[in-house]
Amino acid sequence: MEIFHLRYFVAVAEHLSFSAAARGLHMATSPLSRRVRDLEGELGVRLFDRDPHHVELTEAGAALLPIAKDVLARFDDLPWRLRQAVQEGRPTVYVGVPPVLHPRLRERLAVLERRAAHLCELKRWPGGSADLLAGVQRGEQVAALVHLPVGAEGIEVREVLREPLGAVLPAAAFAGRASVSLRELTGYAYVTPRGLPPYFEQLAVRLKSAGIRRRIILETADYASTSEMVANGAAFSISFLDAASPLGRLRPENVVTVPFEDFRPELTTGLIWRADRVDRPELAELLRLAQEVLPDPAA
Repeated sequence: MEIFHLRYFVAVAEHLSFSAAARGLHMATSPLSRRVRDLEGELGVRLFDRDPHHVELTEAGAALLPIAKDVLARFDDLPWRLRQAVQEGRPTVYVGVPPVLHPRLRERLAVLERRAAHLCELKRWPGGSADLLAGVQRGEQVAALVHLPVGAEGIEVREVLREPLGAVLPAAAFAGRASVSLRELTGYAYVTPRGLPPYFEQLAVRLKSAGIRRRIILETADYASTSEMVANGAAFSISFLDAASPLGRLRPENVVTVPFEDFRPELTTGLIWRADRVDRPELAELLRLAQEVLPDPAA
């Protein structure tokens, strides 16, 4: 039995789908299925009941799942625990930050860096929310600021900022408007770049239920390209209402951003960490300071 056998088993158990698990693991379905069968053969039990349409854990599979997760967590902890064991002097600690972070939170991070200077050298590690969550789970970052929601076993979350979202609209049709209703947008396509936080998928479901059924997902993470699509006149997007947002600088003059009349979307940023990693006094104090300093007092 190899560690990847357990990793593959957990992926299938969490998705209850071999194809979805294979996509998440960046591999084909057939070798994934073979590896799981190899594990079943070695353990002498069937872990999944499966047919062409359904996958379910057996009693043995359900019993193995928490054990496998524990083993994987301990295995993934090895680099972090080694660094902690051999580190001398003031440690270097990384905090993850998403690419689009409100300037007020960046200011709060600077405050945290100054207040924690006697404990450690605090550095920022950029990444998308999913990558940062994985980094915190593996111990590569002691904590991270991510766009919520995130859900993972053993991860603590504290909300630090809520940012109201509005509709980015073509100025030719909506100049001078103070707000817009969803009903007015049923003739427009909803356009987004790829790689948005999961919350935007929830927004897409809400828009579809309101009759906005056309969606364009650009093959780029460039927010400026999204605004250019909106400016053409047949699409709209959703972005931050606050002019201080970093995305505000990427909007051309021929679009306007206004709140919704019948919809109050907002993107929440949270501080995440693993409570079981706070086993050294300096890390405990750092996280205490982070929870004290990072919530935005202007939010």
